[in-house]
Amino acid sequence: MMMKTLLFRSFVGICFGALVMVLTCFGVIGFGEVTSLDSGIFVKNAIGCLLCGWFFSTATILFEMDKWSLLFQTILHFLTVSILYFLLSFFVGWIPFSAKGLVTGIAIFVPFYMIIWIIFYLYFRYQVKVLNDGLDKRGN
Repeated sequence: MMMKTLLFRSFVGICFGALVMVLTCFGVIGFGEVTSLDSGIFVKNAIGCLLCGWFFSTATILFEMDKWSLLFQTILHFLTVSILYFLLSFFVGWIPFSAKGLVTGIAIFVPFYMIIWIIFYLYFRYQVKVLNDGLDKRGN
């Protein structure tokens, strides 16, 4: 069952990464001064987007470890995705490999992570409430 979940999340994450890459290309070509794309840069960025989508989607499996507290799951997820993201970002060139680049990247990454985490937390808390309310109505 875990393998099926991992494969499904891998597929979804890679597809999401591909979507991000296509939309980014449309934006660069449509709104930028670019009339053509360098194939080497395109391939490096495409692989970066696919890998980024893959590890962000598969790392969510950490939140299914029932024996761990939500705090521990969140810390482990944050460390996993942030380390992978920054390594990938430095390699691809999304973030300059410098102290200033790292600080700027962290200053952008952490608030985005927190906002997305809060949105998912509120969504799943609402889903639990809906399910519990449904069970309460069935029990009456």
